[in-house]
Amino acid sequence: MSAMVAEDSRHRLIQPNAEHHYRVTAADLPLSCPMPGMSLWNSHPRVYLAIEPTGWAKCPYCGAEYTLDRGPAH
Repeated sequence: MSAMVAEDSRHRLIQPNAEHHYRVTAADLPLSCPMPGMSLWNSHPRVYLAIEPTGWAKCPYCGAEYTLDRGPAH
């Protein structure tokens, strides 16, 4: 198992702030950091990021960068 992924009894959780760059899709919108699939116990308060206009956003708390994968049509 990857060091970034932890498992609890019901879910596979992504470790927050373990990477500095994440690729997201339209299914991840609205985008927040930490993302819903991340464990939250050692992270920062959730902040919503406006990634749609430019396709890129940076979290003001942890500095994680997000790139929106718009798919082959874009």
